[in-house]
Amino acid sequence: MSDKFNYAELGLKCGLEIHQQLDSKEKLFCRCPTKIRNIEESNHEFFRYLRPTASEMGETDRAALEQSKLRRKYVYKAYDSTCLVENDDEPPTEVNREALEIALSITKLMNMVPVDQVHMMRKIVVDGSNTSGFQRTAFLAKDGYLDTSEGPVGVGVLCLEEEACQKIEDKGDSIIYSLDRLGIPLVEIGTDPDIISPAHAKETAQQIGMLLRSTGKVKRGLGTIRQDVNISIAKGARVELKGVQALDMIETMVELEVERQVNLLAIRDELLERGASVCDTIFDVTELFKETQSKVIKKTIKKGKVYAILLHGFSGFVGREVQPGRRLGTEFSDRAKTSGVGGIFHTDELPNYGITDEEVQALRMEVGAGENDAVIMVADREERARGAMISVITRAKEALEGVPEETRRALPDGNNSYLRPLPGAARMYPETDVPQVNISSEYFNAIEKPELLTERAKRFESEFGLHMELAGKIAYSTYLPLFEEIMQLLGDNQTVNATLVV
Repeated sequence: MSDKFNYAELGLKCGLEIHQQLDSKEKLFCRCPTKIRNIEESNHEFFRYLRPTASEMGETDRAALEQSKLRRKYVYKAYDSTCLVENDDEPPTEVNREALEIALSITKLMNMVPVDQVHMMRKIVVDGSNTSGFQRTAFLAKDGYLDTSEGPVGVGVLCLEEEACQKIEDKGDSIIYSLDRLGIPLVEIGTDPDIISPAHAKETAQQIGMLLRSTGKVKRGLGTIRQDVNISIAKGARVELKGVQALDMIETMVELEVERQVNLLAIRDELLERGASVCDTIFDVTELFKETQSKVIKKTIKKGKVYAILLHGFSGFVGREVQPGRRLGTEFSDRAKTSGVGGIFHTDELPNYGITDEEVQALRMEVGAGENDAVIMVADREERARGAMISVITRAKEALEGVPEETRRALPDGNNSYLRPLPGAARMYPETDVPQVNISSEYFNAIEKPELLTERAKRFESEFGLHMELAGKIAYSTYLPLFEEIMQLLGDNQTVNATLVV
């Protein structure tokens, strides 16, 4: 992949957060198996409503506040392999020692310094993915590093935490989750912002993946490992891309987020040069569309409202592309959708969607829009529509400042969309139900440092006479334990029979 930008000149800062499920026999805070079930096997279900709470400092996390704007019903599918801990009807047990020791072995591979005492924290999450409204997590180690072709990359933090529920279906007003995944032990690994290019980001992720697999104690398969990418450029802002599933997409994700920030900064400069501003008034323009032939508005107007806002000097910019196939107007629409609306209309794309030129002119006249002004419009139930317009006003003001700090969702094509604000320190508070664990020097030193897969492949070459390529494939294979067991049984005939075993 060729570099589209001079990342050094742009001041790119990039770091990774890797979430990897551990292959322990039991979950982190109960003795239930870490087995994924078919939804048809669920033998009972229950539901919850969640809301954010203030931290011990009396502050409420901004990301949790936004997530709670939609009062959704969360339905949980339970199994004979889940228990009251997953239901949040029973306190958690002490930390799973097998999972803790796997996590500590990973800290050794990443040259990290463990804490003296492990304390669990509660991280507020009210999107329904945890029945309790928070995720239990513990800071385990710090100050590590990885060796890469571009120099060392710092590994600032490693946490041991519980996996969230698996989302089965989003029905809009309700979401169905499966409890089988909730509580599976997980490590979260965060690098320092030492990554200097998209290719370097991919290399670093590959290196972390190799180290994790070297333990032989991490789960394999779709959804067992997730990469989040933190990206900023010098004049932009830190953006966290959540849920990068495919390693091969990391380069594209980084490049397209840099492109988005570059374009947003260019739009800001042109808007300021034009003297653009955002009007805080929300106009009720429902009467203008009483006779409309637009199917979307016609359907909504029976039970809702049509609202509009005025953006001075934004004409031509709302339709400006910021990523391939995504425009500034798409960014506005993403924010509006946090209130539950399906999307927005804007005058850079009208007349369209059954809205006539005459209706557009009447709309512009009603709100007092000039030639260089843009009008944003939404049609939905009154509360949703007003909330959507407030969100768009906020995002339009941010367009005059540059790039907002956000958590964004990674999309399959390499683009990304708004998810929620970046969380802050207010989302964390102590977990009082789980006893702390002491990490003595003797305990930590007794944990074996795993052999790297790269070193194991070289050993297979020398011990078994395997070709370098074949040795590498075996070392990285899910059948590695079986291969080593068979070779041990073969004893002195290893070299002769190795090829036959493969």
